[in-house]
Amino acid sequence: MTDDQYGLAMSGAGGAAARHYDRAIDELLHFRVEVDVEAAAALAEEPDFPMGQVLAAYLGLLTTEVEDARTARQRFAAWRGRSGAAALLPRERAHVDAVQALLDGDFLTCGRLLGAITEQYPRDALALAAGHQVDFFTGDARSLRDRIGGALNAWHEEDRHYGHVLGMYAFGLEEAGHYDRSEDVGLRAVELNARDVWGIHAVVHTYEMQGRFGDGIRYLDARLGDWSTGTFFNVHTWWHYALYALEAGDTGRALAIYDAALAGGQGSMELLDAAALLWRLLLEGSDQPERWRALADAWPAKVAEPFYAFNDMHAVMSYVGAGRVAEAERLIASRETYLSEPHPNITNHAMTARVGLPVCRALVAFGRGDYDVVVDLLYPIRHRVNEFGGSHAQRDAVQKTLLEAALRGGRRDLARVLVSERISVRPCSPFNWLKQGALAEALGDRAAAATARLRADELTRRTRSVSTSHPEPTS
Repeated sequence: MTDDQYGLAMSGAGGAAARHYDRAIDELLHFRVEVDVEAAAALAEEPDFPMGQVLAAYLGLLTTEVEDARTARQRFAAWRGRSGAAALLPRERAHVDAVQALLDGDFLTCGRLLGAITEQYPRDALALAAGHQVDFFTGDARSLRDRIGGALNAWHEEDRHYGHVLGMYAFGLEEAGHYDRSEDVGLRAVELNARDVWGIHAVVHTYEMQGRFGDGIRYLDARLGDWSTGTFFNVHTWWHYALYALEAGDTGRALAIYDAALAGGQGSMELLDAAALLWRLLLEGSDQPERWRALADAWPAKVAEPFYAFNDMHAVMSYVGAGRVAEAERLIASRETYLSEPHPNITNHAMTARVGLPVCRALVAFGRGDYDVVVDLLYPIRHRVNEFGGSHAQRDAVQKTLLEAALRGGRRDLARVLVSERISVRPCSPFNWLKQGALAEALGDRAAAATARLRADELTRRTRSVSTSHPEPTS
C-alpha cells in the first residue's frame, strides 16, 4: 500500500510507480504532454496498478478522439479481465466505476460518480480534474463551479496544487457568470503558479465575456512566456488571442495567428479552434477558401463515427466553408442514421438529437443562403446550446450565426432582440455595435446607423491601441 502526494492510499503500486503517478498528476494539471510519458512509466513499473490504469483511461477519453477512446476501452477491459476489482480500495473501485461509465459513453453518470468521490475525498486531484473536464464537455456551468467550489475548503495555500484548484474554480465561476469573482480567483491562481495555463485561460475567458478585449490582450502579452509554449493548450490560448484581434478589427493579425498556430493541427481540439476562427471570419464576409480546404481535408477521419457532437459541428463548418456541402450532408445523414436507433445512456446520442444535428443542419442552410431555415433551426435551441459542451465563448459562433441569419434574412424584429441582448451584456464589443449599425441601416435609420458605427470605431481603436508588440505565435 502506498499513499499519493495528497495522502490518499493506493494499492498495487511500489514507490517508483507512485512517484511516476504523482508526476503525471502534476503534468496533467499543467496541461503538459509529459503526462502521457509519466502515466506510461507508472504502468511500466506496475502494469496492474489500479490508479495508474484509471489515469491512463481518463487520458484516453478526455481528448474527444475516437481512436484514443477505442484504445483506452480495450486496454481497460484487458486490465479488468486479468485483475478484477475484488481487492480494490473503496476510492479505487469508485474511480473504476466512473471510468467505465465514461468508456461506455455515459458522461453524465461519470460526472455524478466523480462528484461522489470528491465529496468523500475532496483532495483527490484526479477526480476534480477529470470531473471538471466532463462538466466542460457536457456544458454544465453550475457543476463546473460547484464541483470545485465544494472541495475548496479541504485545500490550503501551502498545498502544491492549490493554485491549480483555484484555476479550475475560476473557470467554473466564469462559465456560471460570476465574472468579478472569476477574475479575482483566476489572477490569484496564476500568482501562485505562473504556468497554470488553465488559470490563465479562465482569466482570458472572463475578459472575453465582459468585452474587456484590451485587458485580455495586455494580459496575454504580459504572460506570453507562461502560456505560449510547452503545453497542449497553446493553440487554444492563441485562438483566444485571435478573438481579441477580431474584435479590434485586426483581421490580418487574426489570420497570422491562424497560419502560425492553428493551421495544420492534428487533434480534434486544434481542428475545432481553427474552424471556429474561420467561421467567424466567414460570417463577416471573409471566405478564406484555401484555408478552409486544408482544414476540411483533416476532418473526415475524426468524424467517421459518432462520438462527440461538438466536434461534428466544427467539421460541418469546415465542409461548408470549403464549399463541400455534399460532405456536410453525408455527415448529417450519418448522424440521422445514428439517431434512428436507440443508444440508451450514451450522452452523445442526446447531444446530437437535441443540439448537434439542428446546429449542423443550420450551418448547411447558412452556406446555401437559406437564412429563414437557419433561424427556424437555431432560435428554438439558442438557450440550450450548452448541452453539447464547450464554453460560452466557443458556443458564441452559434449565436452569431443566428444573428447574422436574422439580419440577412430580413427577420428584423428578431435581429433587434438579439442585438439588444448582446449590447446589454457586452456594451464594449465593437462587433455588437457593428451589428446594431447594420440593423439600423436595414430599418432605414441612417442617423442611428452612423452613431452605432462611430461607437464601434471608437471601441476598435481603443482595443487596437493596446498591443503594439505583436508577439509571434508558436504552436
